[in-house]
Amino acid sequence: MWNEIKVTCIVIACAVLNAFALNAFLIPAHILSSGFTGAAQLLAALAHQYTPLSLNTGVVLFLLNIPVTVLAWLRVGRRFTLYSMLSVLVTTFALTLIPVQALSGNALLNAVFGGVIGAIGVGLTLKYGASTGGMDIIAMILSKTQDRPIGIYYFILNGLIVLSAGFFFGWERALYTMVTLYVTSRVIDAIHTRYVKLTAMIVTEKGEELTQAIYHRLVRGITKVAAKGGYTGKDKDLLLIVLTRYELYTLERIIQETDPRAFTNIMETTEIVGFFRKED
Repeated sequence: MWNEIKVTCIVIACAVLNAFALNAFLIPAHILSSGFTGAAQLLAALAHQYTPLSLNTGVVLFLLNIPVTVLAWLRVGRRFTLYSMLSVLVTTFALTLIPVQALSGNALLNAVFGGVIGAIGVGLTLKYGASTGGMDIIAMILSKTQDRPIGIYYFILNGLIVLSAGFFFGWERALYTMVTLYVTSRVIDAIHTRYVKLTAMIVTEKGEELTQAIYHRLVRGITKVAAKGGYTGKDKDLLLIVLTRYELYTLERIIQETDPRAFTNIMETTEIVGFFRKED
């Protein structure tokens, strides 16, 4: 219960951080963010420019997330979907409360700081096993149904956002949008891996207990290899497990609860050959 309270607080704080990055840096400078947030910015700006409507970015973001949230509830899981809904709702509410006022008149500073602050919010949310909605939900669904990298889908959507920024706001703004997208991706990488699959190597003296705990909460195969401590000479087990990035936080919690003294090495996995469970 205390862990879920902590994750809830982190999701709320990160959602407010995302809203601040938008209203204080990106929106006043007409620089688009990545994913659904950038799409919401674009639609709100076009509505304001070409129609008598004045749409709030948060409201547009909420509307865009409705269909993917329903899909996530049916295909991904309740916990993931509930945290996604919480993040979107708090972001929408914060965007209506935080005034849209630039802290700097320099477009490059707005692009860099808006990207960094927004990426911190997204990266921390992912790190603790939650989601900010939008493309995260789509990525999760695709990772369960297609055994291929989902980076191409991010690339297509963000590419359309950059082209739209250039067409409607000028190509200089499109270049600043590219700066924001690059900074965002680098910061998220530094906080939490964006790769779909990871390999965990766990050295533990409680191999059987840890194996059963992982099986109880994660549907992933485990390869067990006999090992021996080089310094202590004690018999140990080396557990090898491949999992998705969204399962990493759960695995870390299982290890901490079952064997806090276990040594774990997390590595990026570029390709899987053979069976990898994709459906619940």
